[in-house]
Amino acid sequence: MTVALMWEARAVDGRGPELLEWAYAQAEVLATAPLRREILRAPQDRVLVITWWDAPYDAELPELPEPDGELITRAVHRWRFESVERD
Repeated sequence: MTVALMWEARAVDGRGPELLEWAYAQAEVLATAPLRREILRAPQDRVLVITWWDAPYDAELPELPEPDGELITRAVHRWRFESVERD
């Protein structure tokens, strides 16, 4: 089964590039390397990190931590999804 972890944060105004660099650095040092990793950005200084894992849905997987509170405007949002195969 493939599980995707999504991590999304919003930087303090004007600090989007800094949050993006922080996310790149954190994604590179996860305890285990994911099958795939993608980092995206959006307006309002938002950063999204998606990692894909070959693991059960409820597996313990390494996740990006919370950035320093002075870098973000709110708590990080996290979601977990599993791949679905159509019969």
